[in-house]
Amino acid sequence: MSTTTIRIDDELKRRVAAAAERAGKTAHAFIVDAIAQTVEHAERNDAFHRVADERWKKILATGKTVSWDEGRSYLTGRARGEALRRPRPRKPTR
Repeated sequence: MSTTTIRIDDELKRRVAAAAERAGKTAHAFIVDAIAQTVEHAERNDAFHRVADERWKKILATGKTVSWDEGRSYLTGRARGEALRRPRPRKPTR
């Protein structure tokens, strides 16, 4: 394990100490947890954007999408616990 020094202003240091005390942690543990949560959030966000980019490329390549009504109906049913088939992507008709 390595050591890293951070500089924070006195007001933030007081806020961290108070929040850590309320959480029943040391200021160090509180800061380490905050950093870990922020890194996890950034990693999930990056993964989300990678999936979105891949799906967008597929839409551009095929021209196929699922209509809003079909998608909404499918997701609403799934949220209710219904076992439904995924709607099939297709090129929009004009």
